[in-house]
Amino acid sequence: MRDVIPAEELLQEAHIVGQYYGFTPLSVFAEKSRGTAHKNKGYPETLAGVTLDPIAETVVSFLKQCRNIGCVPSPRQPLFLWHTNITPGRPVQKKAIIQFHALGTDRALTDVIIIRALIALTRDLFHEEPVVRINSMGDKETRARYARELGNFFKKRAETLPEEYATCAKRDILEAAELAIAHEYADDLPAPTEHLSDASRRRFEDLLEYLETTETPYELAHTLINRGTVWNDTCFELLIGGRRVVWGSRYNDLMRHFFPSTPLSATCAVFQTASEGKIVKKAPSTRLRFSFVHIGGEAKRLSIRLAEEFRKAHVPLTQNIGVESLTEQILLAERRNSPYLLIMGRKEALEGSAILRNRQTQEETILPLVSLIERLKAVV
Repeated sequence: MRDVIPAEELLQEAHIVGQYYGFTPLSVFAEKSRGTAHKNKGYPETLAGVTLDPIAETVVSFLKQCRNIGCVPSPRQPLFLWHTNITPGRPVQKKAIIQFHALGTDRALTDVIIIRALIALTRDLFHEEPVVRINSMGDKETRARYARELGNFFKKRAETLPEEYATCAKRDILEAAELAIAHEYADDLPAPTEHLSDASRRRFEDLLEYLETTETPYELAHTLINRGTVWNDTCFELLIGGRRVVWGSRYNDLMRHFFPSTPLSATCAVFQTASEGKIVKKAPSTRLRFSFVHIGGEAKRLSIRLAEEFRKAHVPLTQNIGVESLTEQILLAERRNSPYLLIMGRKEALEGSAILRNRQTQEETILPLVSLIERLKAVV
């Protein structure tokens, strides 16, 4: 396993993965906001007293930047963004952080898109297949129920467990659970998924269904928990050689501190590794000849699987998998000025085809998926 990765490689791979899975660099929005009057606000007062772990601090900094440049999501226009502390033209940080975020959408599909994007990123950087471990801590109702079960667990085993566990449990029950997991005392530890509320259970079942239908490899991990109160529902990690390189979770409650007017859902994945290098150059822009737009669950699931095939074949294509509205997807494609639209609806997904539309002539050609990549490369 690589312990240190050149910063330039990290930046390049993040750009490529973001392109194929529909994530825009936050820096693009920052550049567009230059010269526009935005009040540079500090952290919300409501965050005072909220305990933040290091990853939560990273997410909070990201949300602050989003708000300060006027990058505001909505249920109609969710934002899929990626961000990094590697800045072209500045000295390279010793610890590189790359974040992928989905803001403004509650669908389980969102979690799968982020997981798939991070699988692609870690696979390319480490030249190994990552192990994906996933769990759900549920909502506030679930966490309260789970905390009570943990309390009973530590009381019943007070005489057999080390004394420090009982002391820790009085202070923070989830911290005690983490301690038990770290020291392999977790064989009988209650699983959070056994205490999910009805809403959280449905959400987790939807996620597992999407993982199965998109052929995304994963392991259920009942010992994977998140202790901070800012996290909710899905949590996951990616391991390379037994070492965690990615941590991800939903963070709806944290979003409300920055965007209080409308309750919004959000999911993130944070990749961290040691980096090296001198001042990094800006990644070259790519002329994207194809914008892939799709509507319906069948087409969305297929588009997730196709993203990796497009990426491996270097087809100059991008898509917005997490955006539901076809109108919004086409609007985004028009802004990119791609010469061609690749269109897939439910009918095409079931028939194993896609429609290629020349935006200048409006001419349409039906392409079978079995030879899609070869036909698109011939168009290029």
